[in-house]
Amino acid sequence: MQRPRQRTVPQIGPYAVLTRLDPTGPGTMPVPERRHIARTADGERTVLLSTPLAGTDPERFLIEARAAQTPPGPWIPAVTDCSPPGVPAWCARAYVPAVPLPTALAVNGGPLPDGALRALGTSLAEALVSAHVAGVTHAGLSPAAVLLASDGPRVTCFGAARAAAPDGESRSGIPGLEPGSLPPEQATGGRPRPPGDIYGLGAVLAYAATGHTVPDREELPALLRSLVPACLARDPAARPRAVDVLHALSPSVTAGAPAPTAVDAGAGAFPLPGRVVAAIARQSTELLAVDLPMPTGS
Repeated sequence: MQRPRQRTVPQIGPYAVLTRLDPTGPGTMPVPERRHIARTADGERTVLLSTPLAGTDPERFLIEARAAQTPPGPWIPAVTDCSPPGVPAWCARAYVPAVPLPTALAVNGGPLPDGALRALGTSLAEALVSAHVAGVTHAGLSPAAVLLASDGPRVTCFGAARAAAPDGESRSGIPGLEPGSLPPEQATGGRPRPPGDIYGLGAVLAYAATGHTVPDREELPALLRSLVPACLARDPAARPRAVDVLHALSPSVTAGAPAPTAVDAGAGAFPLPGRVVAAIARQSTELLAVDLPMPTGS
């Protein structure tokens, strides 16, 4: 009796692609890189695998990926592996069950509640405090860059603005860059600097609270009604610093104290809505059930 032919899957580097992380189609949030959940051929290691969008600079993509091998702050996952020279660019991070922020709002049926908003904003501000103290600008913070896991967010798409176009060239209208999250000074080609990350943080919190990145002030919950407009100021000098955002959302943090690490910040206690928790659990269960087929060549 002839054995059935085994289904094949795409392979990127040493990884078999199991599924795309981000939904596609009209109305979906722009993502500045293609993200997949993938696994080694022996089935021992699952990763979040990213590749550059068509039209972006693959060499710059790899420069940013290598810079992220030493993460500049908590909640920014380290890149563990990058493509070698001479092959299409990719990078990998350790996989943690998580859903993109736009997916979380979709499965929740609307914005996040105040408790989740405060926890999200505090965690992202912690990440930026550490990055900015280290002299690093993330340059890619947008709703799609933020993944929600059961113990807190993960910030991906490191250096997306730098990979999209070099300094001095307009970045407006470039595929993958969400226009409401792109700081005005970076949209016109300015060098990414820390105040631009604050603009992206404001856009992320606005989206998590209302479902879009440029809300009217009255749409925002009281928790964010003053903070988000300040973060979204067109003048970079008028925006708060990351530590100011952290203190606004978590007044108990002592001024001058080091930002908490991911473990210090209360791993396992991130207050996500039940539907989002269920979506994360479903993703994990579905991946555990996957029998890795024979990968195709790249």
